Amino acid sequence: MNRFRWLILCAFVVAVSCKDAKKNEPIGIDKMKLITWDLIKAGEWHLQVIAKDSAALKRKEETRYYAQVFAIHGVTREQYYKSYRYYEAHPTEFKVLIDSIDAFSNREKNRLFENHGQAR
Repeated sequence: MNRFRWLILCAFVVAVSCKDAKKNEPIGIDKMKLITWDLIKAGEWHLQVIAKDSAALKRKEETRYYAQVFAIHGVTREQYYKSYRYYEAHPTEFKVLIDSIDAFSNREKNRLFENHGQAR
């Protein structure tokens, strides 16, 4: 009976430590790519708003747009920036992330041009 309790305790400790290890993992490259792309678009949208309304509070509006992006993707600001710092510290993985964002943006641009050409 005592061994059974130790086995249960050990299984519990392993399960908890695996859960904690998952928390420390960065956001995956595929999801990180989409979040970063949406943050870039939110920043561009903000620049358009500022160009039309110079009285807009730059920092507050931009933060609000970023918060919406994080909410859409189900991550917190802290999770995103922690993951971003992880990728910055790992140049090989960071290059993969940046290259995937670049490829994604090219696909989006081509899709928009194709759709625009068909509308005429």
